[in-house]
Amino acid sequence: MNFKATITLTIMVMLISLSGHAIADNPSGDQRKDEALVILTSDSLQTQGMVMILANAMLEQGTDLDILLCDAAGHLAVEGYESADAIATPPSNPAGQVKPEGILKMLMENGADVDVCAIYLPNSEYDESNLLEGVGVATPEKIGQKMSDPSIPVHSF
Repeated sequence: MNFKATITLTIMVMLISLSGHAIADNPSGDQRKDEALVILTSDSLQTQGMVMILANAMLEQGTDLDILLCDAAGHLAVEGYESADAIATPPSNPAGQVKPEGILKMLMENGADVDVCAIYLPNSEYDESNLLEGVGVATPEKIGQKMSDPSIPVHSF
């Protein structure tokens, strides 16, 4: 066997070995879906709006998205809440002016999971009945598990 054939055979064996590991890690052969956790606490209208726009981009790219709303951002999940103003969107977005709570509702309709922090309701004038349909109350265990999983990126604003 010549040198070129030996190198080719070695590379093939390595590729087969690596693909075997990938199958062992994911026996169904399904491609792992990307996940992300977005934590929003800011009361800034522009920050809330940009986070919703970025979350929408992630969702459109196939990311399994969890959104956690804490502190003043928790108000976005309250039925009937309306931001004082709308924000202008980037020139690439034809929507013109939007409100963060409107984008949040759209994200939920498109599959994003939305929760308020476990301490949001006890420290506000609201209870679970005031939340938008589909919004949950996060448990520290659930969020802690996601935050400690190195395969799930956490974005905090």
